[in-house]
Amino acid sequence: MAIKHFLTDLDGTLLKSDATLSEYTKNVLCSALNEGMIISYATARSYMSSNKIVSVIPWKYPIVLYNGAVIFDPQSLKVIGGYWLDNETTDEIISLGRTHGLLPFLFALDEEDKERVLHEKLTRTGDMKFFESRPNDPRFGEMPQLACSASFRTLIVTYIGLLEELEPIKEMVQQTFGDKVHIHLMKDQYIENHYFLEFSHSKANKKEGLLQWAKLMQCEPEEITVFGDNLNDLGMFEAAGTKVAMSNAHPALIALSTLVGESNDEDGVAKYVCSVIGGIT
Repeated sequence: MAIKHFLTDLDGTLLKSDATLSEYTKNVLCSALNEGMIISYATARSYMSSNKIVSVIPWKYPIVLYNGAVIFDPQSLKVIGGYWLDNETTDEIISLGRTHGLLPFLFALDEEDKERVLHEKLTRTGDMKFFESRPNDPRFGEMPQLACSASFRTLIVTYIGLLEELEPIKEMVQQTFGDKVHIHLMKDQYIENHYFLEFSHSKANKKEGLLQWAKLMQCEPEEITVFGDNLNDLGMFEAAGTKVAMSNAHPALIALSTLVGESNDEDGVAKYVCSVIGGIT
């Protein structure tokens, strides 16, 4: 059997709407990996956040984290690629938000490649709900005044808020930095009426993440099948050979897809993998 390469998004795609893995999906992916299929994931999450949910699957191959800002080896637990913002840009983005009365979470790598999530005192509903959804997470650290340490590498600067609160910050950063900074605004799936506004390196996106992943896997992007549901998956769909949109996906993703699979709550990814490689139950 020819080796197949699969790269899947997590939230809204591989995971059910309650952010869990079904037993069927777990069994299919474990069997596929055991049979030599190359399967991994590309997510906006960190390794710690994603691993808490999907660690029941024995991931063997590099994973794409923080929407492409980090390529991580789950076997050696080492950062093996990625792109990060310089500290001056990071601090200026924080300053621009401050002028609108908003403060972000700063996701960064420290000197030992460990993930850190820095923030000032949390007072806003969205920020507190995000923090509370990650109890006892050792990455989080409160600072009296948020700034990026000289020895840290910024992965993502993330603002959480209502759409009308975030749009002015988005416009200011766009005017200030142009295409030097990648900007992603999307509705949060778990905090009602709230959006995430994320700023990262111009190449910290899932398209560049997929291209790095393809080199590591020694395959062409056209040989990769990707799965997704949201706008941050568009880059993967542009670069991959086969693009499978979940039936619950954003219309823009469906328009780019090779085909539309069943929804995330109907094990769409696992059913497609099973149909392609066969013999897995």
